[in-house]
Amino acid sequence: MLQEESDLSLVIAQIVQKLKGSNLYAQLERQAWGSWEKRILKSLNSMCTELSIPLARKRPVGEQKELLNKWNEMGTDEPDLSLFRPVYAPKDFLEVLINLRNPNYENGDSLSFRTHLGLIQVPLKVKGIPELKEFFVELGLTTGQLGIDDSTQVPPELFENEHVRIGQKVLAEQDSAAAQQYIRQGSPTALRAELWALILNISSQPEDILYYEQLKTNVIQHDLLVDSLIYKDVKLTASNDDYYFVFEDYLYQVLLCFSRDTSVLGHFAYNSASPPKSYIRGKLGLEEYAVFYPPNGVIPFHGFSMYVAPLCFLYHEPSKLYQIFREMYVRFFFRLHSISSHPSGIVSLCLLFETLLQTYLPQLFYHLREIGAQPLRISFKWMVRAFSGYLATDQLLLLWDRILGYNSLEILAVLAAAVFAFRAVNLMEVTSLAAAEAVLADLSTLKVMPLLQIFLFATVT
Repeated sequence: MLQEESDLSLVIAQIVQKLKGSNLYAQLERQAWGSWEKRILKSLNSMCTELSIPLARKRPVGEQKELLNKWNEMGTDEPDLSLFRPVYAPKDFLEVLINLRNPNYENGDSLSFRTHLGLIQVPLKVKGIPELKEFFVELGLTTGQLGIDDSTQVPPELFENEHVRIGQKVLAEQDSAAAQQYIRQGSPTALRAELWALILNISSQPEDILYYEQLKTNVIQHDLLVDSLIYKDVKLTASNDDYYFVFEDYLYQVLLCFSRDTSVLGHFAYNSASPPKSYIRGKLGLEEYAVFYPPNGVIPFHGFSMYVAPLCFLYHEPSKLYQIFREMYVRFFFRLHSISSHPSGIVSLCLLFETLLQTYLPQLFYHLREIGAQPLRISFKWMVRAFSGYLATDQLLLLWDRILGYNSLEILAVLAAAVFAFRAVNLMEVTSLAAAEAVLADLSTLKVMPLLQIFLFATVT
């Protein structure tokens, strides 16, 4: 699918040479992202050429009417998607991150980092367990938590009843900051949808509903190549998931509208990536004839629809569901498939995960490394999808509570390390990557909060 790994390594090596002697890691981010972006666009353009289809076209009137009539039943439509393929998968993106090198490290300025034996070779600063304990202090063993049955001396039912009462008060006061603090101990199921909307500053005003309807009209009127990629991704992921297959129609509606939403472009202002461009036929390279493609600047990858699927349990009104997803994406999810040095960026998460394992579970880390089963090759897919599709939905929502509560994705790396710690005895017995993957193949029975608490607050440091 995406072939040119050696070419990419060469490009990044050239980038590093140019940056030798500088500490401008941001330049490395932009250059590396530019190389990756070119690969994505090349794959997209190759698909257009192979299938003889345009990137975008206006739908004939008859086709518009047909799509409008089946808008709420798009899951029943079975277009031929056999020739379409995901532009890239998480494992392709991981190879790009593995090839990243920091010029200062190459010059020997970060000698202490040379002891890091993981796949990520960019010496960013990440938290150790003492710092994580301080940051996630509300997850402590003596603090009441939803999702844990026996965490304190207070009977769970009493804690939950009191927690619900406080949550209702927070909602009555419409205090977003208080809601964010409150949700660090987990959200009661009945209050979660309202609490998340309050934290994300989402309210269904008439203009918001009108904006969603305008996006829907754009979908009806114009067909994009990425529409087929969205259909394909939903079919390959959510439609085959026991929890999410019932939401297939919602996923199409939200993701097709999302692809047309130019307001999403705003997140590129604080992102090292830049939105991909397309040019009017015959005007290649002339900026005045360039348009962002797709309009939101986001090309979906394999598993992208799983960012939306869990939200369907909470929101059943399409425009509200759409607003929540869009805000979750521009606040959090875009960082999971962008190259950056941000603490919640995927590079930092990978490094945090590897550092935690190497520091606190060294025997396990070295064993897996020696048998060719680098832990990150297993955990990367969990983190890049924020564990969606891997955990049971009730556990996933408890995890996402904390993402919102702490305004950070670092908890994903901590949970990934905790999963390895939980299965450490079995993993010490494996002799291959395939065997290690088999041990960690099913996470659906795991209880998130006990794993996090034990790893963070019962680990010897």
